[in-house]
Amino acid sequence: QVQLVESGGGLVQAGGSLRLSCGATGLTFSRCGMGWFRQAPGKEREFVAAISRSGARTYYADSVKGRLTISRDNAKNTVYLQMNSLKPEDTAVYYCAARETIMILTTPSEYDYWGQGTQVTVSS
Repeated sequence: QVQLVESGGGLVQAGGSLRLSCGATGLTFSRCGMGWFRQAPGKEREFVAAISRSGARTYYADSVKGRLTISRDNAKNTVYLQMNSLKPEDTAVYYCAARETIMILTTPSEYDYWGQGTQVTVSS
């Protein structure tokens, strides 16, 4: 059974940093493209960042470029999202997602597996 478990969310002041982690079990992690998405209250789930299965390629939403960094450790079956210079508009539930693919995927419907999410709240 596939499980993705996010951690690392919390409350932080604007300008602060957080590091999210997503541990994966039940799948061949090194064969999976991974993504981070977020969903704020009353809004649709939106793409944040994605990384290829080797980690060589990454892709970001324009709104987070230069502030958020996605990375992965295939030996630990874990993908990370380093979040710096956080803004109140980054407040949302953050989800990681996985799909066995060589591609970088940016649409929620393209992913097969999802975590339960972790809350990030940025105060002004």
